[in-house]
Amino acid sequence: RLPEHTSVHWHGLILPSGMDGVGGLSHPAIPPGKTFVYEFDLTKSGTFMYHPHADEMVQMAMGMMGLFIVHPRDPAFMPVDRDFAFLLAAYDIDPGTYIPRVAEMTNFNMWTWNSRIFPDIDPLVVNKGDRVRVRCGNLTMTNHPIHMHGYDFEVTCTDGGWVPKSARWPEVSIDIPVGAMRAYEFDAIHEGDWAIHCHKSHHTMNAMGHDLPTFIGTDKRRVTQMIRRQQPGYMPMGTAGMADMGEMSMELPDNTIPMMTGWGPFGPLEMGGMFSVVKVREGIAPDDYSDPGWYVNPPGTQAYEWTGDMPEFARADGPATQVTPKSHLKHDH
Repeated sequence: RLPEHTSVHWHGLILPSGMDGVGGLSHPAIPPGKTFVYEFDLTKSGTFMYHPHADEMVQMAMGMMGLFIVHPRDPAFMPVDRDFAFLLAAYDIDPGTYIPRVAEMTNFNMWTWNSRIFPDIDPLVVNKGDRVRVRCGNLTMTNHPIHMHGYDFEVTCTDGGWVPKSARWPEVSIDIPVGAMRAYEFDAIHEGDWAIHCHKSHHTMNAMGHDLPTFIGTDKRRVTQMIRRQQPGYMPMGTAGMADMGEMSMELPDNTIPMMTGWGPFGPLEMGGMFSVVKVREGIAPDDYSDPGWYVNPPGTQAYEWTGDMPEFARADGPATQVTPKSHLKHDH
């Protein structure tokens, strides 16, 4: 039904050459209005992906891609209690528009999980004691170091297959290359609300490109006055940072979100894009994925403001840090 030819490549699956989905190589490209059949046996379990191998810069930029999950035939193989899957994708969408800009290679402004950005990404709700798997497939044009707070974990599967237990090691961040999938697992033994996010800072900001001027070293007031003659309401950003953007109420074009958004129990999270929260609780039913709300930290387990006298700290020139010469020691030289 597309207005142009296409094909479907089954990324990571083992199949006959003629079913591989590279238009012009595996088979003729699928013309507009035509239907092709792909038929092959699933020879291994795991997490794979699919995407076109025809006019990729346009069709993938419009969202033609997804995960292909093959569960083991034996349900006792690598069992987990909770299984989450994210497809990492990037888009370039102009403010006030609904259609992504195609043929973009570097200046994306929307970094998404399952085509959503925080705070519209649901939390990962987990019962305490669950064995949890998180699958992350990357079909963007850059790598993503996915970091999860509060836990260490092991990579148990790639899009090449399952990782033997003897070949795993503990991690707290896993870098997912372009065109790759990593699945990791952990035991949910620590209650709380734990952040999970890409550790590239601009991937946790919404609606922002890479070419934003900073005006470092310039008279921003003078520059702002000049720009506002052409664009009333313009607001500069630079050396003072952008953290306050999450609390500002500015009129925005339709279908547009602030750059930094999302609220927690104590104020703005100052995170967007590739960010969510793993919520570990006691008593979550096996099929219950509803948001349990924010975690209430037990007494004595939350950082707090200090209101007493500040303790004495050792200074570089203080007596506690001085080296006392030991002139009475004898040397045999």
